[in-house]
Amino acid sequence: MHINFPLLLVIAVAVTGLLALLDFIWFAPRRRRAVATYQAQVQVTDAGAMQRLNKEPLLVEYGKSFFPVLAVVLILRSFLVEPFQIPSGSMKPTLEIGDFILVNKFAYGIRLPVLETKVIPVGDPQRGDVMVFRYPNDPRINYIKRVIGLPGDRIGYADKQLYVNGEVVPRELLRTEADDEVPVGHPLQAMAQVDIYLEELADEPHEARYKRLSQTPPAREWVVPEGHYFMVGDNRDNSNDSRYWSAPDMPQELWGMVPDNYIVGKAFAVWMHWPEPKLSNLPSFSRVGLIN
Repeated sequence: MHINFPLLLVIAVAVTGLLALLDFIWFAPRRRRAVATYQAQVQVTDAGAMQRLNKEPLLVEYGKSFFPVLAVVLILRSFLVEPFQIPSGSMKPTLEIGDFILVNKFAYGIRLPVLETKVIPVGDPQRGDVMVFRYPNDPRINYIKRVIGLPGDRIGYADKQLYVNGEVVPRELLRTEADDEVPVGHPLQAMAQVDIYLEELADEPHEARYKRLSQTPPAREWVVPEGHYFMVGDNRDNSNDSRYWSAPDMPQELWGMVPDNYIVGKAFAVWMHWPEPKLSNLPSFSRVGLIN
């Protein structure tokens, strides 16, 4: 079950704001008139009576209390920064399962909450950015990948090597380590290894992960349509991304490019790591830092 939290937040702000407005234009003046009438009728006012006459209706009291808090949350979450948790390993080693990240919501333009319509252009995604977007096959789900191709780019992938506009994406082998994604006790566990490369996109380095035992998909090349972006996970052999282009005879989970109106924002920092949020497993702050 997917809960549309932005929609619920907008509704909550609207309802509490309406209650506060009704109090300002209707209930509060009535209370003031009642107090004035009472004071004119008695020589000595009773504190208890004054308190009853000034008492706000319960719904109005809640609305006025929650409205400013909810409004601030809506503004921060919709236009400035939104937190997310990483649920999968598709961006390893850059992001690990359980990382809590912060996403810049205005880096790629100011968008209306819920409608996601861009109203103020600020900037566009750049090659190498780590970007959160709505999954094209199910916009209720948020995905996170790295921007590899911009509108008009030719992207190639062959023999575990990326190409952008016909040029090889530079990379350097950093280390080889055991593949922690192979289940314990698997016959190939002892042989399973991954190579960690330092790749450079637009002169910005980042780490990418390649499995040694995985099959190499057929060489392919794509042209990124206008208004779309080619997204690839840093865990190159375990990522559902733009390399899997939809076609009538292909499974539904193959989705291709990301349209501009599905962009959520730019991921820029890890602020906590907590793979299993529970009291017996406390969060860690060892991975806090900016995202490359």
